[in-house]
Amino acid sequence: MAQKGSVEDFLAMAVDAAKSAGEIIRSAFYQTKRVEHKGEVDLVTETDKKCEEVIFDFLKLQYPDHKLIGEETAAACGTIELTDEPTWIVDPIDGTTNFVHGFPFVCVSIGLTIGRIPTVGVVYNPIMDELFTAIRGKGAFLNGKPIKVSSQSELVKSLLATEVAANREKAIIDAVTNRINSLLFKVRSLRMTGSCALDLCGIACGRNDMFYLVGFGGPWDVAAGAVIVTEAGGLVFDPSGKDFDITSQRVAASNPLIKDAFIEALQQSE
Repeated sequence: MAQKGSVEDFLAMAVDAAKSAGEIIRSAFYQTKRVEHKGEVDLVTETDKKCEEVIFDFLKLQYPDHKLIGEETAAACGTIELTDEPTWIVDPIDGTTNFVHGFPFVCVSIGLTIGRIPTVGVVYNPIMDELFTAIRGKGAFLNGKPIKVSSQSELVKSLLATEVAANREKAIIDAVTNRINSLLFKVRSLRMTGSCALDLCGIACGRNDMFYLVGFGGPWDVAAGAVIVTEAGGLVFDPSGKDFDITSQRVAASNPLIKDAFIEALQQSE
C-alpha cells in the first residue's frame, strides 16, 4: 500500500475514482442518453454530472483539504481559479459528443496539480479498457506497461491530431479549417477523435506524432494528459512555441524530434 499523502497514494486513489466513473460510463454507453445543450453543439449528459459527483465525493473523502475543479461545476459556477494548493482537475467525460453517439473515444480525465504543476495524471477509456497513468518524474504507463512517444522526425511521415472546437462562429471555423488545409499538405494524415485527453495520450504512446488544439473547454481537458505526455518523453507547449499554460485553453504536444518543424508549420498555417 502506498503511504497516505504520497504521490503514489494520490495516483492509486485517482485510478479508483476513474474506474468508478468508468463503470457508470460503460453501463450507460449503449443506452439511450438524455442530453442537454450547453451551447449549440456542446453537449452535457446526466452521466457527466453523475460521474463528476462520484469522483468528487470519493476524492473529498480521501483528501478533505485538497481543492477540486471539475468541468460541470466550473460550467455551473462560471469561474475557475487555480492556486498553488493541491488541486484535482477533473473531466468526468471527455468526448461527451462521442458518448452520445456511441463512438468509443470516451474517457475520464483526472489530473492533480501541486504548485500549479501537473503532477499526477489518469486518463481512462472504459469502452476500450485503456488506462493511461503517470506521476511526474516516474514515467508514463498504459495498462501498467511503460509507454513512450514516437521517434518520427519528418513532418511528411507524421500523423497529426486536432479537434474542431465547439464554437461554430463562421470566422472561427474558417480559421480552423484554413489552418488544417495548410497543415494537410505537410503531414501524412489528420485524425480527430473527439477527445483532447485521448489525443494527448495518443502522443504519449506514439499513436499520433503531433497534436494541437486552440479554444478547448478548460484545464480539465489537459491536466492529466500533460503529465502523461511529459512522462512518456514528449513535450507539451503553446502552439506559438511558448511555454504551456494549463489555464490558457491552448495546447500543442509532440515528440522532441519534430517539435521545431511542427511549430514552424503551425506558424506558417496562421
